Amino acid sequence: MWVQHDDEGLVKGSDGWRIVPELTPEDAEPLVGKSYGDSFEDTTLEAVLSGLGVGRLVVVGAETDACVRSTLHGAFVRGYDAALVGDAHTTVDKTAWGAPPPDQVIAHTNLYWSRQSAPGRTAGTVTTKDVVFDPAGP
Repeated sequence: MWVQHDDEGLVKGSDGWRIVPELTPEDAEPLVGKSYGDSFEDTTLEAVLSGLGVGRLVVVGAETDACVRSTLHGAFVRGYDAALVGDAHTTVDKTAWGAPPPDQVIAHTNLYWSRQSAPGRTAGTVTTKDVVFDPAGP
């Protein structure tokens, strides 16, 4: 499952918008376009996940302090279990606008998501080496 953002600063079809060749989606992998931080807002993501029987998301990507956080919370409030891959999300330096340095943004997001909880749902932070995709699993 892939989600790809576009907006006035990341124009659809531009070089900066394209997924890097090292991560090119396979033809059978769904690709959902989005224009808001939360990947569920005004997209087909929930319908695609439902059609695939997905109940647990493993989230990676950019930007930690925008799309990643928004999507994690969007998933959680919609009833999905949501794991953040702590060493597979990133952000740009926004210190000029008063934000902490990127490494602190990433560390803080990993910390607070590792402690996230809600009735009937699980959250947490994992590392890439601990991620296992098991089609037969829960």
